Amino acid sequence: MKQMNRIIIGISIGLFCSGIVFGQKAERERIREGNKLYNSEKFTESEIAYRKGIEVNPRSFEGAYDLGNALYKQQKYPEAAEQYQLVASQGERLLTENPANINRMAQVFHNIGNIGMQNKEYAKSIEAYKQSLRFNPTDDETRYNLALAQKLLENQEQNQDQQQEQQDQQQEQQQNDQNQEQQPPNQNEDQQQQQEQPQNENMSRENAQQILDAFLQDEKETQDKVKQAQERQRERRRTERQW
Repeated sequence: MKQMNRIIIGISIGLFCSGIVFGQKAERERIREGNKLYNSEKFTESEIAYRKGIEVNPRSFEGAYDLGNALYKQQKYPEAAEQYQLVASQGERLLTENPANINRMAQVFHNIGNIGMQNKEYAKSIEAYKQSLRFNPTDDETRYNLALAQKLLENQEQNQDQQQEQQDQQQEQQQNDQNQEQQPPNQNEDQQQQQEQPQNENMSRENAQQILDAFLQDEKETQDKVKQAQERQRERRRTERQW
């Protein structure tokens, strides 16, 4: 009985190992096919081949990396970024297995930075380029892209500040307009009338006084003339009496 169990276990292990070998072979064949198509700039066809390889081995570093490149060439940036992030998450294991993967890790982060530039996410691009330079400090293209991303981020922040300032000014102006609309109608006219009313009253009093003064003056002159006439009349009577 024990002998039979050993035989069954041995067969199972053999089948399992054969399955792994078969799967690895199928994966490599799909990836090699994808690479040929990719080098011929048939990026859509290469994407299909890489996906078939990943179906055989979902944890394939080669498949994820190559699929990301094929998607990137087709400008399918969100999907490409997803594959690059998958590779980046396995970075420590990949470097442990093969130190030569360091150059691929540098390229992965370089491409992540480029995708950020396409989306105008310059802060993300800066972090990705810095990470790429940690893996490959001699990459001048990445260093140039990093400087460009930093400059574009600075311009973006300045534009955002200016836009915010304009929005604040517009909101303040709108608030002022609303406050003016909320004032009672003819308030300005009432205020003007209130200001003019004392002046009108003053002017009326002055006019009245002038009229009164003129009337009194006329009355005085009239009385003077009456007195003078009466005086002449009395003089005439005295003269007549003397004669």
